[in-house]
Amino acid sequence: MSDQLVDAIITPTEHLNLLSQLEVNKLLDTSKSGLYNLFRRCALAVLSHGNYTDDAKELLERHKQFDIRIIQQDRGLKLEVMGAPADAFVDGKMIKGINEHLFAVLRDIIFTYDAIIDNPKFDLNDSDGITNAVFHILRNAGILRSNGKLKLVVCWGGHSISRLEYDYTKEVGYQLGLRAQNICTGCGPGAMKGPMKGATFGHAKQRIKDGHYLGMTEPGIIAAESPNPIVNDLVIMPDIEKRLEGFVRTGHGIIVFPGGAGTTEEILYILGILLHPKNAYIPFPLIFTAPKESRHYFEQIDEFIGATLGEKAQKRYEIIIDDPQKVARKMKAGIKKVRDFRREYNDAYYFNWLLKIDPEFQIPFDPTHENMTNLNLSKDQPTHKLAANLRRAFSGIVAGNVKDDGISAIEKHGLFELSGDKEIMQKMDALLRAFIKDQRMKLPSDTPYQPCYKIKGA
Repeated sequence: MSDQLVDAIITPTEHLNLLSQLEVNKLLDTSKSGLYNLFRRCALAVLSHGNYTDDAKELLERHKQFDIRIIQQDRGLKLEVMGAPADAFVDGKMIKGINEHLFAVLRDIIFTYDAIIDNPKFDLNDSDGITNAVFHILRNAGILRSNGKLKLVVCWGGHSISRLEYDYTKEVGYQLGLRAQNICTGCGPGAMKGPMKGATFGHAKQRIKDGHYLGMTEPGIIAAESPNPIVNDLVIMPDIEKRLEGFVRTGHGIIVFPGGAGTTEEILYILGILLHPKNAYIPFPLIFTAPKESRHYFEQIDEFIGATLGEKAQKRYEIIIDDPQKVARKMKAGIKKVRDFRREYNDAYYFNWLLKIDPEFQIPFDPTHENMTNLNLSKDQPTHKLAANLRRAFSGIVAGNVKDDGISAIEKHGLFELSGDKEIMQKMDALLRAFIKDQRMKLPSDTPYQPCYKIKGA
């Protein structure tokens, strides 16, 4: 990674050409309520491609001189960047994929805050209203494809994984690509990049020229998981909850690779939804997979789920160890069941409208110290609601590990405190300790990982 910086004027490729003066003013508003700081943070993350860090605060501090401005002209807009990382350019010209990602950021921020958040037609305190907002953001980004094909496989997993695990994600992606499946991930490195990279080879062998590699992120996490170069469609959702809903509404099945707290959050999210009584009849293929050397990872996850959410939750997924071909075959067969179901119930192929998602999984959770302390982590509640609160707990840990606001809150107020049923807290503590031991909480560095949380009663 070069330490050189570049000043440049950038012309959009295709994602965005025109903005109103009101939209420009919002993006240039540097006040607390303005969009400039949000746009700058996301733009810097995109331009820092290849410099994989999972400390958003550190990235911002390292590039204090970075600035970005909009140049509005009669024939369209341009962006002026100052102090941009040189690795985003080749011979003085911005790499095309990074250019596309940069203007996708601009597109999504403008649309979300102008057409969704500031629009009274969208009730973001209502479950249907939130789903409607997710749909409109994805439609505006052009990623909902009503071509009658179901082949979008969501792949979840950690950014901090071993080389062996990374190579395994590539092999699974390759087997999916050979079977004409497309890939959607959180768009970052590690288990988010590997399946996409593997799928490009599978698609190439099958002479598939329109492979879809969808990356879905949100402003709080993008600096920790900068978009990898294979992503050919990038979407910035406004928060983690809408990002997760975007995954399960557009994906036709999910494969989970080893990861850390963020991956556990995702697992709890999808299991909490699938455990809702209204979703019991809806097919949704969910596979956990790892190389044989990482078998223990999913043994730990399976034990944690059994102890907290029970056997019913364990029946909603299949664990496949060290067999990429079997994973791809099972996923393709599972997606065929999804296709048959949606045809029977007249549900859209490109958006899973029938899936019931409760507000507990949709309303953004603000991981303040007070909110983390007050989480109900007991079994004295419906299982899918316990899953929602466990998901929030892991979401808070992710924030404290890698998000700018979360890191700052820990520095100011100390560790998050979590408490609940003794068995649950013991299992959570054991799982998190295993993540730390295996260096799954953050990217490996010379500084030992310092927990941002404290488990009480473990």
